[in-house]
Amino acid sequence: MRFSTIALPAVAFGILVSVRADAQEPKVEPPDDPARTQTLTPAPAQAAKPASPPFAVDPVADGAITLGVGTFAFVLNAIDSTGEVRPQQISSTFTSSQLLWIDRSAIHQTPSSLAGTLSSVGLGVAIGFSVLDTAYTGIKGASLQAGLTDALIYLETFATTWGLTNLAKIAVRRPRPIAYIDRANHANDPSYSNADLDSSLSFFSGHASFVSAAVSTATYLAFVRSPHSLRPWLTLGLGAALTGFVSWARVRAAAHFPTDVIAGSIAGAGVGVLVPHLHRTTAVEERRIWIGAAPAPSTPEGRRAEGGTISLSGTF
Repeated sequence: MRFSTIALPAVAFGILVSVRADAQEPKVEPPDDPARTQTLTPAPAQAAKPASPPFAVDPVADGAITLGVGTFAFVLNAIDSTGEVRPQQISSTFTSSQLLWIDRSAIHQTPSSLAGTLSSVGLGVAIGFSVLDTAYTGIKGASLQAGLTDALIYLETFATTWGLTNLAKIAVRRPRPIAYIDRANHANDPSYSNADLDSSLSFFSGHASFVSAAVSTATYLAFVRSPHSLRPWLTLGLGAALTGFVSWARVRAAAHFPTDVIAGSIAGAGVGVLVPHLHRTTAVEERRIWIGAAPAPSTPEGRRAEGGTISLSGTF
């Protein structure tokens, strides 16, 4: 009994000392890097990954799209030239009141051949700018890849715009204002018939759609490649002015109605923005403009509200 009385306090004291010693001794965690368990020599710092280009193209996929759509538009033009597709005939009883109010003035004018020439010059300026813009990108960034990327984006934009424009023209076959003017000049001729298919390809304007597509693509590329400079705003301002001038000239030449050039400008702008946007390399969530939807937040009482929210945020 005496041994047990002395031994138990001693054992307890030993355990207490051991616990306190363990608590004071710091624990060494194993290193996260497996290589540190084998050597104490510090590993060299890894080089930062180079920034990815803002746009990327797939020569096979984008080349196939450009060639396919371009071939479709070319073949459609060839079919139109054969005369097998007949133009729309304007009724001898037609009156201008049957047109939309915005289009009526287009057939009450003397067509200007100079305006038609100027509209073609404006189209040439837009296409020429796309070539210079591509060369500028390659030279400024000292990167042939960047220049070739922009060139393929422009080509895909033009091919898509060309195909969409030709498809709309042949599907609608709307007579041009000059056809209405010519019909009015032959009002007393019962045998008059319009045999020119081009006179029935008014909707929508190819000049307006091409210029608008070129301007939109150039503006999109400029805002992404030079976001903090005058270049994108200058491109946007001058491009919008050029699109407006070409559209006015096409109406003044009696080649199109106002609604034709408005629709062509909108269609071209849509293609001109969509094509480069689909070639962005950043994730959708990281882009400067973002549209998102989320459930509605909970109410103060803790109940989830019905419905949701849609937000549009970003800078441009």
